[in-house]
Amino acid sequence: MEEMLGLVGNFGFPVAVSIYLLVRIEGKLETLTESISSLSAAIRSQM
Repeated sequence: MEEMLGLVGNFGFPVAVSIYLLVRIEGKLETLTESISSLSAAIRSQM
């Protein structure tokens, strides 16, 4: 049982941080994709 607690303590925090960062990056990637699409549309309309 102590080994399991040690594993959770050693790996639980990095997993939680990784999931948190992935969720944050996903939102920023969506925003970036929308910005690139709008920029592309604006460039096409100028031609």
